[in-house]
Amino acid sequence: MTGASEAGSGEAGSGETGSGDAGPGGVGPRRYQDVHSVTVGAPPEEVWRAVLDQVEVLGRPAWYVHLIGCRDRRPAGPRPLTAGAVVPGFRVRAAEPPGRLVLDGVHRFSVYTLTFRLVPDGAATRVEAHTDATFPGVLGAIYRLLVIDSGFHRIATRSIVTRVRRRVPVA
Repeated sequence: MTGASEAGSGEAGSGETGSGDAGPGGVGPRRYQDVHSVTVGAPPEEVWRAVLDQVEVLGRPAWYVHLIGCRDRRPAGPRPLTAGAVVPGFRVRAAEPPGRLVLDGVHRFSVYTLTFRLVPDGAATRVEAHTDATFPGVLGAIYRLLVIDSGFHRIATRSIVTRVRRRVPVA
């Protein structure tokens, strides 16, 4: 992975790795990993609530979740989020307040994990969004081209962590 900070944002860059055996026609489940982060001027307990609020809206628009065939399409399970709960596009694998939230997802073109880590940093908290995804087969490779290689995923993930920062009340 590579890292490059943006002035004032505390944001890390993105990177990718290729792994996995090639499938038919030489197209295999290429792996993609990246990390985006922001620093929020609040303790982890306050930032945790903002992360949970933001995660609840990840599956919007609903038509997209249905179009790509996400395994988990409707909200389900306890709130606040705990292991086994569902938000559209994701199932909560682990919720360890106020430090780590792990979301897993599956759809027609990808298998993926989005992990939020909240790292205390003095009086502030660094929010990290870690993506780990594979894109099996020819359709996965096309989807990766459209979503990852186009830069759309990078923009969307930056937007998520930025919205987390905006959700935290200013003291």
